[in-house]
Amino acid sequence: MSVMNDKSVSVTTIDSRYTTEDVDREMADLSTVTIANESEILMGDVPSEQAAPSIHYDPDEIAARYERQPFKVFARTLSIFLPLVWFAFRLWWDRVTGGGDRAQKGQAIHLRKMLTTLGPAFIKIGQALSTRPDLVPPTYLEELTKLQDQLPPFPNEIAFQFIREELGADPSEVYAELSSMPIAAASLGQVYKGKLKTGEDVAVKVQRPGLAESIAVDMYILRKIAAWAMNNIKRVRSNLVAIADELATRIFEETDYNQEGRNAERFASLYGYLPEIYVPKIYWRYTGRRVLTMEWITGTKLTELDKIREQGIDATHLIDVGVQCSLRQLLEHGFFHADPHPGNLLAMPDGRLAYLDFGMMSEVKPYQRYGLIEAIVHLVNRDFEGLAHDYVKLEFLTPDTDLAPIIPAFASVFNDALGASVAEINIKSITDQLSSLMYEYPFTVPAYYALIIRSLVTLEGIAIHVDPEFKVLSKAYPYVAKRLLTDQSPELRESLRDLLFKDGRFRWNRLENLLQNARSNQEYDLDQVLDQAVDFLFSERGEFIRANLVNEIIKGLDSLGQSVWQTVNYRFREQVGWTVERPVALSENQQTLEHVKRIWNILQETRGFDQGKLLSLLPRLLAKPETQKMGQKIVGGLAQKFAVRLLRDFLLTEQPSPQIVKDGYPIARPALPAARG
Repeated sequence: MSVMNDKSVSVTTIDSRYTTEDVDREMADLSTVTIANESEILMGDVPSEQAAPSIHYDPDEIAARYERQPFKVFARTLSIFLPLVWFAFRLWWDRVTGGGDRAQKGQAIHLRKMLTTLGPAFIKIGQALSTRPDLVPPTYLEELTKLQDQLPPFPNEIAFQFIREELGADPSEVYAELSSMPIAAASLGQVYKGKLKTGEDVAVKVQRPGLAESIAVDMYILRKIAAWAMNNIKRVRSNLVAIADELATRIFEETDYNQEGRNAERFASLYGYLPEIYVPKIYWRYTGRRVLTMEWITGTKLTELDKIREQGIDATHLIDVGVQCSLRQLLEHGFFHADPHPGNLLAMPDGRLAYLDFGMMSEVKPYQRYGLIEAIVHLVNRDFEGLAHDYVKLEFLTPDTDLAPIIPAFASVFNDALGASVAEINIKSITDQLSSLMYEYPFTVPAYYALIIRSLVTLEGIAIHVDPEFKVLSKAYPYVAKRLLTDQSPELRESLRDLLFKDGRFRWNRLENLLQNARSNQEYDLDQVLDQAVDFLFSERGEFIRANLVNEIIKGLDSLGQSVWQTVNYRFREQVGWTVERPVALSENQQTLEHVKRIWNILQETRGFDQGKLLSLLPRLLAKPETQKMGQKIVGGLAQKFAVRLLRDFLLTEQPSPQIVKDGYPIARPALPAARG
């Protein structure tokens, strides 16, 4: 069964057929408590003969409207807080009287009904909570899950009237078949199963009436509370008003299904090429502002594990597919699904993961994407100084913030959260630990970050439900490592350099870690990495790396030369009977050789490795003038080290005379005569 919900984000446009008169008539006909002309809140007055501009959220216009209606605002505020107070009292009373499991079941039902009654904004809160089995008791999860697609529907008469107004014909004239009742109902609309006259099975989503009124007044109240908190609670440093505005903007944009259709097609163009991802088709001829007709998807929610296993589908693998797709959304193209709850992710019978409901979408700007990649790399490698600078780039800290006390705070807090390895990291532990720092240091939460965290935390909640041991970040790092090694952007090239070099020294263990993780990513192309590495190495930006690489090669060859010399010297002395100590490995340079060996082994075990292709790079390298300069520096450096060692070992240090052994016994040498005055 296909389940569709409703969410939206991005700039949207209202169909030109939908005028202020239409809204007035709709609201009057439905006898709902709503704004007399909805378009006034959404877009201002627009003459009916003109094409309507984009829908947008205007907090000033909404504030001006509701400041003239204090009684309506007061009544809505009471209708929100009284149920919340009553629910809190019931929790307290059941705890005092020891109500037990039976009371908890009643509480869960009460919470679901209360959120449903309070409207779309509160339903979305319940949907978010329904994905967190690590935070919410199972009894509550069972009830809150119903908020995803099992809300009370509105009358068919209203839905069919909207279809007539949007598509210009009666539903029986538009569709060959249409279910007599909705098969799913969510916060902003309900879904019918239908069939086009051309034979395609479709899902028809129809918007709930009177959304503008409930959303607008709730956002007005929420914004007032946010402003009060910022002005009166000193520990609140984040711009809560901006965060509320970001959320309101996205919810308002969800009220136009034309935009949702455009979102779906853009999503398909960016991520539909992935072999295990499927995005349903939009039928534009049968779509309007309040009606969306899209391809019917047969599938199973990812949280319905028994049904998925019965089909022979690996739910954990599909979660990994979703994580990899989310990484591309957040870190590659920046256009991401901001509401990936279980009702919007379906396991198809053929094993693919279908995305539904493209209402709530958002975007991450390029500098934010690069900042997030760098932050993940620094976090995994416990480079807390780099992480502190990442938070400046990501606008959590201002450029003039003193990072000196924050860096050790990161080390103290995150070392506890990260555990022994990247496999133990989860997003919840990171966000929890970061929250504890927010109160002590001058952090602010950027508005764009709220939807990113909402998306990631929701996805992680689904993953934990499927597999309690699933760690999103451990699955994400191979992709991040691959991006760091293959992305040609100046930002990530700079980040790679900073990761591999510190204080003029090459950090081989970091390179090992990157190569080890990147090779497990399915799209990792070793040939591409080698080609890009060569191009970057011999570019103007690679001069710093060439200089450091020369030093590392000199150290490595010098170490190898000393090892060979010590071995030959030891065996010669052993053959002639001199007593000599077994040579001791040179720790630092020997470690460099060991790193090189391990890296070579990693390359050999990487998918697509071809020694012949690697050797074919040699002519290309040798032909470059930079290679000849590097060769001259390497020869010069080795000669310099040899000369320094020769001077130290043979001219400046008195060498003990070797003992002569005869018949297995050492023979003492005659003492030299003492020097005379």
